[in-house]
Amino acid sequence: MKVLFTDNKGRDGSIEREVFRQAGIEMLEGDCRTEDEVIAASEGCAALLIRFSPVGAKVFAARPEIGLVSRLGVGYDTIDDKAAAAAGVWVANCPDYGTGEVATHAFAMMLGVVRNITRWNADVKAGTWHHKSAGTVPRAANMTVGVLGLGRIGKRFAHLARDTFGSVIAHDPHLIDGDFPAYVKRVSLEQLFEQADAISIHCLLNDDTRSLVGEQLLRRMKPGSYLVNTARGGVIDLDGLTRVVQSGHLAGVGLDVLPVEPVPANHPLLADPRVIFSPHSAFYSVDAEVDLRTRAASNIVHWIQTGRPLYPVVEGTRKPPVA
Repeated sequence: MKVLFTDNKGRDGSIEREVFRQAGIEMLEGDCRTEDEVIAASEGCAALLIRFSPVGAKVFAARPEIGLVSRLGVGYDTIDDKAAAAAGVWVANCPDYGTGEVATHAFAMMLGVVRNITRWNADVKAGTWHHKSAGTVPRAANMTVGVLGLGRIGKRFAHLARDTFGSVIAHDPHLIDGDFPAYVKRVSLEQLFEQADAISIHCLLNDDTRSLVGEQLLRRMKPGSYLVNTARGGVIDLDGLTRVVQSGHLAGVGLDVLPVEPVPANHPLLADPRVIFSPHSAFYSVDAEVDLRTRAASNIVHWIQTGRPLYPVVEGTRKPPVA
C-alpha cells in the first residue's frame, strides 16, 4: 500500500511517515509543481498527501487508483474539488488544527499595525526616540473591527477583538443569523468595508472569493483604516491593494499570505513602513504543526481502513484498495 506526499522532498516527513508506518503504508515523497509531475510520481499510489501541488481532472483521469487527496491545511484551493467530485475522488482537509494560532496571529498583526509597533521599533533602532515618530495612533476602544468570514477562525478572532475594540461587525453569506455570536453585528460586504475601521480576512479561497478584495472595495474603507489577511493570499487583488496603500488611503496593512509566495524581492509593499509581513506562519506553533501533519496523514489512514477520511470536504465514491 503506497501513498505519495507530493511536495515534501527536502522537508522533514518523520511525523507523516510514522503515522503511515503504523498502518502498514509506504510513503513516497516528491517535489511536484505540476499535475504532470504528480502523475509521474504517483504510480501505484492509493492516495495523495499535499501541501500546494496542483491536483485536478488530469491527475484523476491518469490515476484511477487514487481515491483520496488529503491537504495539510484548512484551505484546499489547489485541488479542483469539482473535478474530484466528478471523478469520485475524496478530498479531505484539516479544519481545526490551528484555529487559535491563526486567530491570535491575526489579532497580533491587527494590534501591530494599529499601534505602530514595528514602525516604532525601527525608529528606536535608527536612533529616533519620540512617541509620534511613527505617526498618530487611534484609540482601539473607539474603533469598529470587521471580520470577513466568520468560520472557526473568524469567530475566534472576533472573540479576541470584542474586549479591545469598540464593536465587532462581520460578513459571511454562508451562515444563518443564529450562527453569529450575539456581540457580532451582521452586515453586507459593502457595509463591512464602509463601516469598519479595521478588517481581518478569514474566508476560504474559491471562485467566489478570488480577488474579492480589490481596489474598488478597498476604496470603500474609511481613510486611515487598517487591513489584515491571514486567510489566503488570492482573496486580495495585490495590485489593487498596492495602489490603495500607495495613495495613502490605508494607515496600516498586515499580510501573512500572498497570491505568490514568497513575496517578490522588488515588490513595492516591502519598502512601505505601513505594511508588515509574516511568512505564511499564522498557522504555526510547535503543537499546531504536529496536529496538522498527524491529522492530514490520518485522513488517509482512516480512509484506507474504513472507506472514509476523518475530515471530508468532498464525498467520493472511489474505494481504498484491498490490502
